[in-house]
Amino acid sequence: MEDNKPSAFKAHFGCGGRRQAGAAHTDSAEVLHREHLRMAESTDMTILMDSFKKFAIHGDTKATGKEMNGKNWAKLCKDCKVIDGKNVTSTDVDIVFSKVKAKTSRVITYEEFQKALEELAPKRFKGQSKEEALKSIHKLIEGKEPTNVGVTKVAKTGAVDRLTDTSKYTGSHKERFDESGKGKGRSGREELVENTGYVSAYKNAGTYDEKTKAK
Repeated sequence: MEDNKPSAFKAHFGCGGRRQAGAAHTDSAEVLHREHLRMAESTDMTILMDSFKKFAIHGDTKATGKEMNGKNWAKLCKDCKVIDGKNVTSTDVDIVFSKVKAKTSRVITYEEFQKALEELAPKRFKGQSKEEALKSIHKLIEGKEPTNVGVTKVAKTGAVDRLTDTSKYTGSHKERFDESGKGKGRSGREELVENTGYVSAYKNAGTYDEKTKAK
């Protein structure tokens, strides 16, 4: 009986040792998973901040990127489709901006920007949990920038078309362009003297010789 005690003791604690090792391995895996998620969230927040800065300096050469005005906040929400016209409207965006900013301020900081997104997220993504909705609204903004960066678009209206249509010009202005609409240059601006023997602007200039030959 005594000989069996050590083996029973070892068997009992050996199993316990394996259970402890298994638990330690599980704990280690969970720690690594949490660390991975934390790093991923940190990266996402960096991308989010980068987008905030791009919109914050849009149209303002003096902006530092640390604060965002109401106009650019509204543009961000529109360009990134936070405003969907159904759950979130431009009015909602304006209300939230006024709510999170300091009373006397006309801009919001990045921290206030995050609070604004927390306010809009459940409204924009109804049916999702608070955390899921916040992640979803972050995804709409991450990596985005103002849509018209570096692009200058000229809107050509009907009035502009009429003003630039040379075929409709009259008087002296008409004389400055040929039939194709190309400018005549100096000859279209000045009355040049032609030593042809004909009166200036005479339509039948150069036809005398032809008529004489015909006779």
